[in-house]
Amino acid sequence: MNSAVRSIAWACALSASATLSAVADEPAPSRPPIDKCVWERLADKTIGLAAWAQRCDFGFRQIHFEFTGNALAIKYSDGGAADPLVELFDIKPGETAEAALQRLFLEKTDKAVRDRCVLTPYTEGAVPAGIKRYTFSPDAAYAKELKAFADPDEVPEPPCGDWGEMPDGIQYFEVPAGEGRKLLFVRAGQDEPLFDEQTLRVLPAG
Repeated sequence: MNSAVRSIAWACALSASATLSAVADEPAPSRPPIDKCVWERLADKTIGLAAWAQRCDFGFRQIHFEFTGNALAIKYSDGGAADPLVELFDIKPGETAEAALQRLFLEKTDKAVRDRCVLTPYTEGAVPAGIKRYTFSPDAAYAKELKAFADPDEVPEPPCGDWGEMPDGIQYFEVPAGEGRKLLFVRAGQDEPLFDEQTLRVLPAG
């Protein structure tokens, strides 16, 4: 084997090794798919997210996920536009993740409730290593007021608006592990979601 051939062979070997390493580093889905569905790995470098999501065929309805705007969205064959379930937001230069969360919440929430809600850790369910999850919950005085007027036979409105805790579903802000400058807002819903919330991955810039 001459030197040129050896060089090409060595380069190919290195490339194959890097590819195998990248595949090996990819997380597998954290649970089996539901009946009539299969997991597929989706990634969009422009948005900066990779995720496992299920593609389903129930005969009368097909479901898949796609990237749109700044989000991973679910699309129903018998529905309208895709519905964003995982949105990505930038952390500004010099801004901490917690400060970015406060900024986003204030931008998106009516003043009547935003000033009565506080950032709190979201502790429901298992949280992957290195990940931090948060929500916005009523402060002590607001919580006491809500409890006094609560109707046990009705599901209350979200006390902190659409970007805070949800009485009848699961949603939260997520700060990914590492030094990335992104935040996620995850809408998991009432049941186990058709995307894998345990293995969402923010892609490196560029």
